[in-house]
Amino acid sequence: MAKIKIGINGFGRIGRLVARVALQSNDIELVAVNDPFITTDYMTYMFKYDSVHGQWKHHELKVKDSKTLLFGERPVTVFGIRNPEEIPWGETGADYVVESTGVFTDKDKAAAHLKGGAKKVVISAPSKDAPMFVVGVNEKEYKSDLNIVSNASCTTNCLAPLAKVIHDKFGIVEGLMDSETCVLLN
Repeated sequence: MAKIKIGINGFGRIGRLVARVALQSNDIELVAVNDPFITTDYMTYMFKYDSVHGQWKHHELKVKDSKTLLFGERPVTVFGIRNPEEIPWGETGADYVVESTGVFTDKDKAAAHLKGGAKKVVISAPSKDAPMFVVGVNEKEYKSDLNIVSNASCTTNCLAPLAKVIHDKFGIVEGLMDSETCVLLN
């Protein structure tokens, strides 16, 4: 089976975690990263020395040039483009784009990646109008004709599977939860 080729828009916390998973997978190939706010040198540094997940030890990571990172021998194209319509995902072979900037979270904005050649977009944040899926809760409802989907929020991904188990076993009439988060700059 052919590998799933992905691009990542936004190389912050979520984008780097997606890259880590992709680079350790036999089924996924990371082909491109876009982040207009950081250099390839800084991308490399942040990826290698993650303050939560520790130092990257799987492949050597180095900057080939201002447009290419090398993960071992695997080249990954780097863009620094603000407008998602202008990112040439199709030229890199990226079928899926993980939208992890926190900016392009509705269907109209995320659809800009499709204009750049991506076939599907996964938004890594809640969306007001894209269907949301949480693994272990409702991923079986996904239909292959959906081109833009949301993976909901990190809070939802933590709470929903637990709530589903409790609801399926005992029933939940109502509930309340609180989530403490840091102040975000966006």
